[in-house]
Amino acid sequence: MGLTERIRGLFGDPLLFALILGLSLFGTAMIYSAGQLDVPDPATVDVWQRQLLWLGLSIIALAGVMRIEVKWFEWAAVPLYGLAIIALVLTLFIGTGAGTAQGVKSWLRVGAIGVQPSQFANLATILMLGRIMGARREPPQTLGALWKPLIVVAVPLGLVFLQPDLGTAMVFGAVLLATLYWGGTPAGVLFMLLSPLLGLFLAFHSWLFSVYMIALIVFLYLYRVYLWEGTLVAVANLAAGTVAVPLWDSLAPYQKARLQVFLDPMVDPRGAGWNVIQSRVAIGSGGLFGKGFTEGTQKRLAFLPEQHTDFIFSVIGEETGFLGTTLVLLAFGVILWRLVKIAERVA
Repeated sequence: MGLTERIRGLFGDPLLFALILGLSLFGTAMIYSAGQLDVPDPATVDVWQRQLLWLGLSIIALAGVMRIEVKWFEWAAVPLYGLAIIALVLTLFIGTGAGTAQGVKSWLRVGAIGVQPSQFANLATILMLGRIMGARREPPQTLGALWKPLIVVAVPLGLVFLQPDLGTAMVFGAVLLATLYWGGTPAGVLFMLLSPLLGLFLAFHSWLFSVYMIALIVFLYLYRVYLWEGTLVAVANLAAGTVAVPLWDSLAPYQKARLQVFLDPMVDPRGAGWNVIQSRVAIGSGGLFGKGFTEGTQKRLAFLPEQHTDFIFSVIGEETGFLGTTLVLLAFGVILWRLVKIAERVA
């Protein structure tokens, strides 16, 4: 048996495994580099060692998971989902913050060990959605047929939003859309599902919202949806337009700031936009080939916050340049392509 066949037997797709392992090792090296500061920070010096330990444990776990039959994942979906919901509820009461989000209750800590239940909940939700969609004999053709997937996603999404962790909550929505799309849900149904979100954003411009509502009604008529379905979508969009401003006012200040600086960091260059601007400076200063391993000046002078986690890509850009970041993004793109191909083959 050749090396490729052995890797396939232990870890599945050889190319996929090689890319993931390569990115993981490269990432560990960059975490090491992120800890090399002009003024050493004890909190980041040995982070790369823990990362390497977890990488080794993950490879062992992967080899074990590859030997589990698919039916066991289907069986485990319900209890894992239940445990995830319990963990998210506990997080609301005894959770702590971390990194650049100290005010968010997103971590559970037992001694020196910390876990983020929302990440576990993502996996459990994916398994639960797979179980539900796999049990269907045909793709859902109406909004009414989506009630089970919607509830499965709405519960963890709502709990994560209450932490409040808007970014992670949005991931659950993306998981739902991806699952429904690969499950064969028609594009028209997906649009109706997403339309209130679109209405929410357009509601800040009255004339745009008016044009959008007219176009939506025309679409519902031409798409020939059920009367109750069209009415529900129209009412949901009107409701979204009504609550848009109050919802914006209810967001925490840091959430508003993040959304604003996402569109334009210069609205608050010395406040909420500072981190984004420094990240851009670091990436831009890397040029074509970068400043070299451990040699990033923005990093060494600690202009980048949480550079071993949240802003690790800025370290990569500064030290490996445009070439390095392009190769990293290309590797992630190939991983996504392989995963999509595997999903299509399984489906």
